[in-house]
Amino acid sequence: MSTFRAPKGTYDLIPPDSAKYLAVREAIAAPLRDSGYGYVETPGFENVELFARGVGESTDIVTKEMYAFETKGGDRLALRPEGTASVLRAALEANLHKTGNLPVKLWYSGSYYRYERPQKGRYRHFSQVGAEAIGAEDPALDAELIILADQAYRSLGLRNFRILLNSLGDKECRPVYRAALQDFLRGLDLDEETLRRAEINPLRVLDDKREDVQKQLGGAPLLRDYLCDGCKAYHEEVRALLVDQGVAFEDDGKLVRGLDYYTRTTFEFVHDGLGSQSAVGGGGRYDGLSEMIGGPALPSVGWALGVDRTVLALEAEGVELELPASTSVFAVPLGEEARRILFGVVTELRRAGVAADFSYGAKGLKGAMKNANRSGARFTVVAGERDLAEGVVQLKDMESGEQTAVAVNEIVAELESRLG
Repeated sequence: MSTFRAPKGTYDLIPPDSAKYLAVREAIAAPLRDSGYGYVETPGFENVELFARGVGESTDIVTKEMYAFETKGGDRLALRPEGTASVLRAALEANLHKTGNLPVKLWYSGSYYRYERPQKGRYRHFSQVGAEAIGAEDPALDAELIILADQAYRSLGLRNFRILLNSLGDKECRPVYRAALQDFLRGLDLDEETLRRAEINPLRVLDDKREDVQKQLGGAPLLRDYLCDGCKAYHEEVRALLVDQGVAFEDDGKLVRGLDYYTRTTFEFVHDGLGSQSAVGGGGRYDGLSEMIGGPALPSVGWALGVDRTVLALEAEGVELELPASTSVFAVPLGEEARRILFGVVTELRRAGVAADFSYGAKGLKGAMKNANRSGARFTVVAGERDLAEGVVQLKDMESGEQTAVAVNEIVAELESRLG
């Protein structure tokens, strides 16, 4: 055994489980690519201030969970705890918003890092696929992103998830609600840290997962009762668009999510089969984030879906993904001449787009056939000196057990034909 192990709260993706993660990422990305979203990739670390300003100084992410460090040159950096601020920073830096084609629609996939108490479904290193639509204020855009996430999950076979929906208002109506919520919270039996958080950002207290806090929030004022006419109309249009497209959702007046930059539409995908870590993804509108990080006014909306959580949700529902075989053809050479010829056959098959593998290490027939079985290949090609003297190889169907002799110069075409 190695002296070293993966750090606490992290995991390695290795075959065969890694194939499920790749399939989930692909399924989430597919509807985005079909809807005009282009791929963006940002660094794994950014300036600390990007997250302090954007995510929020009072959030647990910034105050407790960020992996922050100082470089030898004196720069204060942090491993990225979420994707939106980084993607918006990249779009602004590249002046994508100045091309005249708004919204700028981007999708991304990558690893994120938060120092949290490790438990099932909550890791210190985790994987997400996200989407951002930057530079347009349109209820149809909010609805589009929710529908695309719903489409991605359903394409994977998930059924037992729910979409929670709320509006957080805007700079016109939220201050009135903020004052009313603060008055309510001051009358509760809360610890000093929670009361301090209530003074900085009272909406964050609504997101507190502790049972003793949640019990006291039963009579808390709801933001939907304080929405201005503009926010009410906007939210009703988002709801109507989802209803028109047959996407079921639940109104949740206490849904605020954990980041300070959200305005108006906010939503969360939850799966009841995951226990306390029920959120598999979520997002919302963040119309003021660009200005928070030094950019122009760019109303935007986006989401991030957890790959790890989605895999757990699939397992909770007993959904088995139909994964393509990693190997379709396995070649077993017996002798040096056969090694040279079958190596050429395998190379030609790969160039033709057929997944093929080879028995390396000069194993005997018995050991090589065990490898062929383990590979999951549909066909095995075996050749020895006698076969090559006759100009053929033996083609074995691993499902039926049927074995036939095929001319060496016809084996690639024969396999392409049988594999379709």
